[in-house]
Amino acid sequence: MIGSGGSRPIALASGVVPEFGPVDTIRAAAGAGFDAVGLWVEPGDWTPALVRQVRSARDDAGLPVLDVEVIWLKPDSAMDEHRKVIDVGMELGAANVLCVSSDPDHARTAARLAELCRHAEPSGMRVALEFGVFTEVKNLRSALAVLDQVGHPLRALLVDPIHVDRSGSSIEEIAAVDPALLPYAQFCDARPERPDPADFAAVITDAIDLREQCGEGGLPLAALLDALPADIPLSIELRSRALREAFGDPVLRARAVAGATRRWLEAHA
Repeated sequence: MIGSGGSRPIALASGVVPEFGPVDTIRAAAGAGFDAVGLWVEPGDWTPALVRQVRSARDDAGLPVLDVEVIWLKPDSAMDEHRKVIDVGMELGAANVLCVSSDPDHARTAARLAELCRHAEPSGMRVALEFGVFTEVKNLRSALAVLDQVGHPLRALLVDPIHVDRSGSSIEEIAAVDPALLPYAQFCDARPERPDPADFAAVITDAIDLREQCGEGGLPLAALLDALPADIPLSIELRSRALREAFGDPVLRARAVAGATRRWLEAHA
């Protein structure tokens, strides 16, 4: 169970500490007082020895794994590699696996997501599709249409505030989503200025370097939080060049993120 004494649980997303491996990510999450952790999985790197090390670190920290990422569907995707991400997640007890799609064929994306859902059935892991203008599933409506085609009970939707804003998806649309499709959500703030969606490099820089602490940017975070199911955990996906430069130590960086996030959540409880 992912919980925090009655307050909304938060997890350290792997993107906060992208230059560090999974064991350091777990230790940073534990040292900063997060309730859970998310881990980046490159299938070729995850030897049985590494899986054992990560499971040991997870057990020592007493932290559940909220998600593993990322399965990036492409027209020429090797599904064996994608299934390996789920296999690693299952060995770690991950609750969710994050997926995005750069395949313009939405029917093929849906079929592949359904295949991944079937592969995840032994553990009940949710297969969460994230939308964003940097992918071929560019907004909430497109994501919901794909998930309708998937039709498997393990399918899920992943909402990220920066992608909600940059894609022109609305808070009202988020509030209307079936709560069963939302096992968790990502959270962060961002500057109000939106990059040109046609400028892929600017969109990626915005997403991986320019995110901001909750309450320090210009996104309607309070309204978005109210639109989400009240009991789901938040993966704090705060990719920030400024934070990476200010805090070279992963624990100190994680503490800065956890502290700012909890203060914002308490102010908006």
